[in-house]
Amino acid sequence: MKIVIPKEIIPDEQRIALVPNAAAKLIKAGFEVAVETNAGAASGYPDAAFTEAGAKIAKTAQELYSGANVILKVRPPVLNKSAKKHEIDMMPSGAVLICFLEVLRDPGIAKLLAKNKITSFSMDTVPRISRAQSMDALSSQASAAGYKAAIIAAEASHKFFPMLTTAAGTIPPAKVFIIGAGVAGLQAIATARRLGANVEAFDIRAAAKGEVESLGAKFVQVDLGESAEAEGGYAKEVSEEAKKKEHEAVHQHVAAADIVITTAAVPGKKAPLLVTDDMVNDMKPGSIIIDMAVEQGGNVDSSKPGEVVYKHGVKIIGPINLPGKMSIHTSMMYARNITSLLNLMIKEGKLDINFEDEIIKGCCITHNGEIVHELTKQLLEK
Repeated sequence: MKIVIPKEIIPDEQRIALVPNAAAKLIKAGFEVAVETNAGAASGYPDAAFTEAGAKIAKTAQELYSGANVILKVRPPVLNKSAKKHEIDMMPSGAVLICFLEVLRDPGIAKLLAKNKITSFSMDTVPRISRAQSMDALSSQASAAGYKAAIIAAEASHKFFPMLTTAAGTIPPAKVFIIGAGVAGLQAIATARRLGANVEAFDIRAAAKGEVESLGAKFVQVDLGESAEAEGGYAKEVSEEAKKKEHEAVHQHVAAADIVITTAAVPGKKAPLLVTDDMVNDMKPGSIIIDMAVEQGGNVDSSKPGEVVYKHGVKIIGPINLPGKMSIHTSMMYARNITSLLNLMIKEGKLDINFEDEIIKGCCITHNGEIVHELTKQLLEK
């Protein structure tokens, strides 16, 4: 069985789907592993490290895909400008593709995969159950993103994070307010706390209170009058009345903060607007906002993907692909996630995909020329 790892061609994507030590384990298990040249260079894994692990190096994407049985990627397939072909069109019919397909954001890619008879699995639809924890790439990458967001905030701020006692007087700690206490938010809280900041956090899921407080932050509790937790522990959209209560509670904490980090996202939907222009206007000049949901429409009024916007004396930063900026470690974590899922499909050295398994079934998008993922089908029918 030939397992291939192409170079990611989405701009600024530095991660790779498989690192050398993970490749070595697959090779030891009897599989052929091929890597496109320079696929790991941006994340600190040169071709030499892969050849030392026993992998073959392909000079072009077309050479790599030839005869491939399994294709491991980070981001969704896109047009390969140098080959003048879409990556999917270079994949052999019947091959298995595993990556972040992001079908809830762009379900149209499923049509092309089905047309080319690619059996595809999306890392962002792996069910969040205890048995799938080692495959939970959303969590591993979100953890890195939360850490990086706090570091960006500290670098951008004109204030010290910790309290300092100096000959020139005592400097109070920075006030950091984090909206959304999922994996990314919790890591941002932990990082800001390690840096010495005074941290508050809000999440519409009341169950997040214990996790926030365990990290030494204060939880801002609001009675929304309804449950805000969806299946799998995700947040869900709430009613307009609940949104109004949330807005009123969040406003005063945003206004008092030196730094606000927003992390709230709803899978498959536009990110909720949580920090409005009137809130930004009430913040102190020189304050910082990091909108981690900017690529999904943004939690913050006026935020723009990949840009820094100044509004009412406040710096609003919209960082994109934060996990990609931590590519050495995020590639390592992702490789563990993706090989854990792949191992679930292997029996006695061969592909043996059991669609009765709830993990396999839950993250399979296309198979035998058909779209089999129910939510993707529903989105395409709209």
